[in-house]
Amino acid sequence: MISLTKLEPNGFYWAMRKDDRDGGTQVVQVSTIFGEEPEYWTVACLGSDEHRMPADFEFIARIVPPASNFAIDLAAE
Repeated sequence: MISLTKLEPNGFYWAMRKDDRDGGTQVVQVSTIFGEEPEYWTVACLGSDEHRMPADFEFIARIVPPASNFAIDLAAE
């Protein structure tokens, strides 16, 4: 699991809500919409307009964008 202190602003993560473990994992984004300082960060649940507190989640893995257009070209084929 990734500690809250290791989260990156605007980063995407695989995460699981602590209050809904049967809901499975979901992709979330650490949002800075309310401020750039970590105490103002929220977690945007993709596919909805819902924002929750980072402590409501267990962060499993960071999603890293492809390093080059090569990966995107392969995915398009």
